[in-house]
Amino acid sequence: MNRLQHETSPYLLQHAHNPVDWYAWKPEAFEKAKQENKPILVSIGYSTCHWCHVMERESFENERVAAFMNENFVNIKVDREERPDVDQIYMEACQAISGSGGWPLNCFLLPDGRPYYAGTYYPPKPMRNRPSWVQLLQHMIKVYKEEPDKVLAQAKQLTEIVQNSDTTFFPGSNLGLEKDDQFDLKSLDGIFQKLKQSFDIKDGGFGGAPKFPGTMSLEFLLQYHFYTKNQEALDHVHLSLTKMIKGGIYDQLGGGFARYATDKAWLVPHFEKMLYDNALLVSLLSDAYLASSKGIYKNTIEECLDFIKREMTHPDGGFYSALDADSEGEEGKFYVWSKYEIESFLDDKKVSDIFCYYYGVSDEGNWEGKNILWRPVNLDHLEKKFELSKEEIKDILEKSRQKLLEERSWRIRPGLDDKILLNWNALQLIAYIKAFKALGHREYLETALKNHHFLKEAFIQEDGLHFFHTHKNGKSQYDAFLDDYTYWIAALLELYTVTFDLKLLEEAKRYTNLVLQDFYDEKTGFFFYTSEKQKDLPVRRKELFDSSVPSGNSTMLKNLTNLGILLNDTKYHEVGLNMLSHLKQAIERYPSSFSRWAQNLLQQTMPYYEIAVIGSDAESKALELQKRFLPSITIMASADGDKPYPLLEGRKSTEETLIYICREYACGLPQKNVEAAIQEIVGQNA
Repeated sequence: MNRLQHETSPYLLQHAHNPVDWYAWKPEAFEKAKQENKPILVSIGYSTCHWCHVMERESFENERVAAFMNENFVNIKVDREERPDVDQIYMEACQAISGSGGWPLNCFLLPDGRPYYAGTYYPPKPMRNRPSWVQLLQHMIKVYKEEPDKVLAQAKQLTEIVQNSDTTFFPGSNLGLEKDDQFDLKSLDGIFQKLKQSFDIKDGGFGGAPKFPGTMSLEFLLQYHFYTKNQEALDHVHLSLTKMIKGGIYDQLGGGFARYATDKAWLVPHFEKMLYDNALLVSLLSDAYLASSKGIYKNTIEECLDFIKREMTHPDGGFYSALDADSEGEEGKFYVWSKYEIESFLDDKKVSDIFCYYYGVSDEGNWEGKNILWRPVNLDHLEKKFELSKEEIKDILEKSRQKLLEERSWRIRPGLDDKILLNWNALQLIAYIKAFKALGHREYLETALKNHHFLKEAFIQEDGLHFFHTHKNGKSQYDAFLDDYTYWIAALLELYTVTFDLKLLEEAKRYTNLVLQDFYDEKTGFFFYTSEKQKDLPVRRKELFDSSVPSGNSTMLKNLTNLGILLNDTKYHEVGLNMLSHLKQAIERYPSSFSRWAQNLLQQTMPYYEIAVIGSDAESKALELQKRFLPSITIMASADGDKPYPLLEGRKSTEETLIYICREYACGLPQKNVEAAIQEIVGQNA
């Protein structure tokens, strides 16, 4: 066994028995490289990565290959989810060299950590103009020893590219973007038109295959419709969500969404399930339900959170990271069915006929001879075809679904990545709160509170303030990154909207000031991904793009805006507005890459309301108010009022609970009725 046996990451532990003498990303590896003047080979992946598993079987388990690696390189294995900061830097280098990237990511470094080459998967034998892994290793050590000047020059150039990559959208860059602080509806309309160009009007979502959920762009469209009443925006949200829910990307038996679909129609997923995808989709579905009351959204929220509870939750309240796509060495094997299996388990021809018709099951299958369950037809078709009522059909389908879910539970399960990440947990915490506001299930709030307590206990460092990034088996490690803190602040602010515990606001303020102290770059006005106290990387980068998850910068902007309102802190407002002004032109040009930023632009452009609910029924009325989709509000509630916060100060409790609504620094007469308050807000946005 190698040194990875002492790690907690499931991905690193998968490689603990390799004959490769792997190190983790720890100082001892770099010290060895410097002492022996050896290049460093960093191999980066994650536990649910299919091609990572393939390369391990083909190369890293090969004794001869491992011997060559051990003799010539210091070999480091990195879990990209544990160390996204490491992954960002070397993925940038890989993309600079080849124009593309992916995992596994293999990068060759000088002993000081600067990269001189990077690539992705390499086969055991040459194929498709790609050298074998051994050929690449031989070439990399040859140039390192025989052409050191060339290697140093390449490392210098790549490091400069990585260092400068986060300045692309700043004023003075090659795109010529300038600071623009004119926020108006025309800009928002332009963003909508840009997104519309990539609408798939048949199957929903954006663009072609492979197709990702596009959660943040859909959230923008939902908010944009609220303000503008643009029906195309709302229709595309409903089309996209409905198609995904009925598609194979959604686990029709067990709930939960796969990471993406390999086709346009959402039928064939890449079967891995990620915590962050399901967190973001549950949050979006909760908002969509508040905006529409569609039963399909309610059912999907409940099924997704049942899946999270059943398969992704630690007994102490943390949430696991991911489920693998593979089981028994085959992608999707756990999830697919033959028609014969379904007929055997359901054991009633009419029942199995109904189930197979509804879920698109056939003798020949719809994927590699097996069936991925999806919903190509509506219930109305079944009523006519089988001459049963809708309620009878629903009962048959639900009982059949539960029966097959039980039978599936006996199969060999996909691997579980059971590390607990602070940033993804904060996203899931937010999802539970949003689901609680949408559906009112008390269990969801209790789960959120338990998770909040767990994260505070498990991730806190010895100083009682800073956090770690990852936790497993009672051990937490690696300093938290920007998105850990910004998602955590966002979760605190979201939790406040259902508990109205002022300690949460004070905690959010404390961590906001920490982020301003440890991550803020005065020169650019944006935030670094790593803290100033972290010293184990050759460069510090800023992450601006909203990709599969919101960027730490766009999330921090939202936090600064909301907390600035709650605390009336002008510094928070100024920092946030400066960020948005500098990036506004990039948001307008590339909205799909800046979707959370676009939501921030909506909030800064359109009418916004500060709401204070004061009186004995303050909390219940504040929760009732939030049972409508109102993206335009910041809310506080207090039974006795007159607290030292701008929205509560000077407002004392009276016999009746009052709802104060303020807009653009002006307040009207208080409302006594929740529906009247909602109509005041919605009416002014009509």
